[in-house]
Amino acid sequence: MVKLSVIVPFYNVQQYAPDTLKSLRANAHADFEFILVDDCSRDGTPDILARAERELPGAVYVRHEKNGGLATARNTGIDKARGEYLTFLDGDDWLAPGYFPQLVDAIEELGCDFVRTDHVQCTARARTIQRMPHGRRGVVMNPREAILPADRSTSVDYAYAWAGIYHRRLVDRGLLHFTDGLRTAEDRPWIWKLHREAESFAAVSLLGVFYRRGVASSLTQIGDVRQLDFIRAFDQVIEETAQDRDADKLLPKAVRTYCAIISHHLGSIERFEPAVARKLKSMSAVALRRMPQDVVDEALDSMDIQRATRLRRLRRRPAAAGAAA
Repeated sequence: MVKLSVIVPFYNVQQYAPDTLKSLRANAHADFEFILVDDCSRDGTPDILARAERELPGAVYVRHEKNGGLATARNTGIDKARGEYLTFLDGDDWLAPGYFPQLVDAIEELGCDFVRTDHVQCTARARTIQRMPHGRRGVVMNPREAILPADRSTSVDYAYAWAGIYHRRLVDRGLLHFTDGLRTAEDRPWIWKLHREAESFAAVSLLGVFYRRGVASSLTQIGDVRQLDFIRAFDQVIEETAQDRDADKLLPKAVRTYCAIISHHLGSIERFEPAVARKLKSMSAVALRRMPQDVVDEALDSMDIQRATRLRRLRRRPAAAGAAA
């Protein structure tokens, strides 16, 4: 049996893929497999991955004939995975040598459904340690208990799929796949579902993933219409959380996070193309009115005056045709 399946989507990252693959080689193990999913790249990435399939121990190369986005690429990898445990890496990030064996040791020692880790954020030459917002380390807990409080950053706000390791039983229970076709914020419904429906998790103080920020091809840097998929992603979070047995407790957290993300995008609206900026405003206004209004009022009352005023003004904005997500 394969012990660990590592799912690595790539899309137009020929500049970074060699470093990513080099770090995978420094983590190779006889019972590890590396599922390299090319999401229909148009640069030299496919050639790099085809060579890696021959040279990297445990490599499995899969190529999409049509670009489907990160969520779809990860799902392809999950469907191919044979490991007892699964983890992720993005095609422009890299790992410390020997990190994956430590990660496997951590989850096997704890015996839980999933384990979450810290990471190193890399912006140009700067390196910053990013801690998973969960104070108790090395203690197995019910994931639902880590969703709240609503007014603080918690585990569901730290949505990076690659900052952790996941037992195969989560795949069998339908909890590890992403919402197909989401092109951004794909990890938000995913992390909420994990915390609502998995049975056990733990956080560990393990550093080994180096997350590259500011990559020009990353959707976080591109102001086109694909960025607006965050609305569809958070609509899913709200809809699913509203059906939860603890909806009255959890919805304030989900709504407050959604409002904060909308405010964040409005605060940097100049990076969007003009037509996309207009669509962002209209779709966000409709989204605000679609949420439970008493919960929205409570969320806005708890925010700073600048964000609350921005969102209240947007909520009063007249509905425009075609503004629905």
